[in-house]
Amino acid sequence: MKIHLLTIMIVISCCTTSCKTGQISISDLSLKERLSNKFLIGVALNAAHTSGRDTSAVKLINRHFNSIVAENCMKSEVIHPEENRYDFTHADQFVKFGEDNGMAIIGHCLIWHSQLAPWFCVDSKGQNVSPEILKQRMKNHIHTIVTRYKGRIKGWDVVNEAILEDGSYRKTKFYEILGEEYIPLAFEYAHEADPKAELYYNDYGMQVPGRRNSVVKLINSLKKRGIRVDAIGMQAHIGLDYPDIKDFEKSIQAFATTGAKVMITEWDMSALPTTNKGANISDTVAYQKLLNPYPETLPDSISRKWNKRMGDFFHLFVKHADVITRVTVWGLSDGDSWKNNWPVKGRRDYPLFFDREYRPKPFIRELLSQKE
Repeated sequence: MKIHLLTIMIVISCCTTSCKTGQISISDLSLKERLSNKFLIGVALNAAHTSGRDTSAVKLINRHFNSIVAENCMKSEVIHPEENRYDFTHADQFVKFGEDNGMAIIGHCLIWHSQLAPWFCVDSKGQNVSPEILKQRMKNHIHTIVTRYKGRIKGWDVVNEAILEDGSYRKTKFYEILGEEYIPLAFEYAHEADPKAELYYNDYGMQVPGRRNSVVKLINSLKKRGIRVDAIGMQAHIGLDYPDIKDFEKSIQAFATTGAKVMITEWDMSALPTTNKGANISDTVAYQKLLNPYPETLPDSISRKWNKRMGDFFHLFVKHADVITRVTVWGLSDGDSWKNNWPVKGRRDYPLFFDREYRPKPFIRELLSQKE
């Protein structure tokens, strides 16, 4: 029988986290144990995690998660800053952390237009390189990185964010020079470098019909050509008022029709009101307050709304555990999130499973307290 959120909050407020709720001790449970027969539960790691500097975070990561993904250290600008120079310092540390703790390691990401090393697609004069040169650079980049971690990484986000909301291809340098063919080439190069590694396509706003339909078409076309795509990553950077959960579910179902598995990637949910950066607000102070409404703490009413919606999405993922093989949250605690200080400095958000003191949010407590 499900224990409701209100009950859990009352129990927790009256005792320590090691108290008993029915026959279950909250302190004795972990997310990875609770979800062991559903899907992998993952988290994005930063350098403070993989180096062990953030000891409180490391304890939570080892306790609750069985999969990790590199937040930044494998992106082109970090790992391959110059054409003839790679920097594997943080990537090696990340992979070792995963191996030492017996986790499924996910590489992120091989080809992406953002956080791309400035040299990658241009010549010394800043002009686009020829298709032949870009193909060779892509192949060298992918082969070098994937081969280094061959047999050690479970899967790779091969191509990231290639499709726009209207269903057209994003006009990146890769697309300008190679057209649509850069995507199958990337998957082919990755497969050559490590035939046993899983290969993923990853994108955001996947509930949008235009993007949904084009991704389905893309994956089907790749598979028809005999190119492996093992899973479609649905980024889940969501908010209190978007997306409609029914639209998100439609995309899970649509992607499953391709025969590829589905992965929920980069999951976080802003607790702040959705704002329009272009809003016509003449009072700068008022605009700053609008962007950063909760600089100290989250009001109880917003916290309840946030926890309810996060719980709803988690239950959706469990509902479709037959096709979803991994759910990964984009950071451990609120203090880690990229949403802080964005789009303005000083903005404080509350988007992750654990708060700034590493305490689990109520919906996590509820999940851990449910009887099978």
